[in-house]
Amino acid sequence: MKILLFGKNGQVGWELQRSLQPLGEVVALDRSSQVYCGDLADLVGIRQTVRAVMPDVIVNAAAYTAVDRAESEPDLAYQINVEAAAILAQEAQRMDAWLIHYSTDYVFDGSGDSPWIESDLPSPLNVYGQTKLQGEEAIRNAGCRHVIFRTSWVYAARGNNFARTMLRLAQERNQLTVIDDQIGAPTGADLLADVTAHAISKALKQPEVAGLYHLVADGEVSWYGYAHFVLTFAREHGWATKTQSEAILPVPSRAFATAAKRPLNSRLNTEKFRCIFRLNIPHWQIGVARMLTEVLEK
Repeated sequence: MKILLFGKNGQVGWELQRSLQPLGEVVALDRSSQVYCGDLADLVGIRQTVRAVMPDVIVNAAAYTAVDRAESEPDLAYQINVEAAAILAQEAQRMDAWLIHYSTDYVFDGSGDSPWIESDLPSPLNVYGQTKLQGEEAIRNAGCRHVIFRTSWVYAARGNNFARTMLRLAQERNQLTVIDDQIGAPTGADLLADVTAHAISKALKQPEVAGLYHLVADGEVSWYGYAHFVLTFAREHGWATKTQSEAILPVPSRAFATAAKRPLNSRLNTEKFRCIFRLNIPHWQIGVARMLTEVLEK
């Protein structure tokens, strides 16, 4: 089997390079790849790449993810998140390949406090969420065999993420203010990658599993609670910080001015995924603790 992976050096893409290897030959690309085009902004190039590689499975871990910048670059966000996704889906349909694609909790408006299910009506608050939703629709309209995973609050030991930012700021500042009215589930890139490999194996044997799934770690937390967990864990493992627990102050989203509005309720219900794929999803604290252990040892 041949797998074509886009976005190999992103947080999820990096982990996918590991998790996909046992399944077959992996052609992993990013924007700087030379032999094949891995830049999703080059629509002609990625179409040519798919036709040259002739994969059995396309895994798209690349996207325009700069949420605030997307407000001022909507055309580029649309090109990468919608038009490129459409081309990958069209080519998958043409050669009868599978497409694995990642989407986001930002397709919802964040109202209420119940976890969103796959059939809930999307209503994005920002350009990023709108283009990711349109990307989902483009894939479905192409008619290819696909699995779309909506996820949230992705992190990894490699690259930048909220936890690493909190660790850095806690060493620099005596006090931190952190948003406490946005609720979601920090989800590890390694978890997404491992599940993707399992999903591909199952999809090849049971094509009827194709469709849209919510996939996040178990449990829920605010950014404030997340920061508390990160810094408490760090101190318990010998990391010196200027910021003490009582100096982490909860604030509402309106305390921070951002170009893009964020949803308050980013909870995603994973029952459909767990039922179809018969996998256990670990609690978010387990994955974050593992990531922190790796980061703190460096």
